[in-house]
Amino acid sequence: MTDKDKYSRLCNKETSIPLFSRDWWLDTVCGKDSWDVLLVEEKGTIQATLPIYIPHRGIISMPPYTQTMGPWFAPEPPDAKYTRTLGKHQAICKEFTEALKKYPHFLQNFNYRITDWLPFYWEGYRQTTRYTYLLNDIRNEKLLWENMSPNIRRNITKAKEKNGITVKKGIPVDDFLRIQDLTFKRQQLSNCWEHDILKDIITACRQRNQGDLWGAYDTGGHLHAVAFIVWQESSAYYLAGGGDPELRASGAHSLVLWEGIRFTAQYTDLFDFEGSMIPGVERFFREFGAIQTPFFTITKGNLSLLYRAWLKLKKWI
Repeated sequence: MTDKDKYSRLCNKETSIPLFSRDWWLDTVCGKDSWDVLLVEEKGTIQATLPIYIPHRGIISMPPYTQTMGPWFAPEPPDAKYTRTLGKHQAICKEFTEALKKYPHFLQNFNYRITDWLPFYWEGYRQTTRYTYLLNDIRNEKLLWENMSPNIRRNITKAKEKNGITVKKGIPVDDFLRIQDLTFKRQQLSNCWEHDILKDIITACRQRNQGDLWGAYDTGGHLHAVAFIVWQESSAYYLAGGGDPELRASGAHSLVLWEGIRFTAQYTDLFDFEGSMIPGVERFFREFGAIQTPFFTITKGNLSLLYRAWLKLKKWI
């Protein structure tokens, strides 16, 4: 049995593995032959994993539409001492950095739950702090509403009551892509990834009941804003979306996200906006009442212009 086979079996039974590190997700966004996984085992039991995307020989990077990866550690007993757990995780990461020496170029965004990158620092890796925005306790709708800024609440109310906008789940993929492309055009950016990749992700998520598309329509059938949201037990994620630039004043973008958050509350208690370092987008997420949460981008080697461009085009930059 290969390490990837072992990992697939682990993903089938371990709910704490983040969605973006799961085997089916990596098969979809990377292709089955372009990713691998490092395992640390003890007496036949997997203690930790590090999935890696290898787009070119010697290079590890982030796959399309994938927020974070990084190490996963098997859950410790409730009574485990912090100092012992930290030491154990550092020793495991030392094994990972040894195995990674055959890859001269490395770029990964670590999940925000990974707060210790010292083992990578000790081996010459670099770190950049970035931010995501998290909504906690999303099943408490009353508290969510109260914690929003007055501006977001006004936009939601205006969209529904003044502009007659309703939100539909399960909208056509082509409609979603059209609005997303308009958003990129307004931001004077080009979509650096093929539509086919996003279509494959949407299909995979719908088949597993772990993601869908939302659209906000007015009474004339015009599509104002869209959102692609994915989820698992531990979190929901705002993966992609946007709005028609000519209809931005309707409040639809706030409404479509609000309805998506309300829907995913049946599956999880946490919503991850995926963050942004762009001032306007950061403010929009923050005004939902979301908590700023740091995560690490870990790099090593002389990254090519291609991967530097990947960083610049991501929406959290």
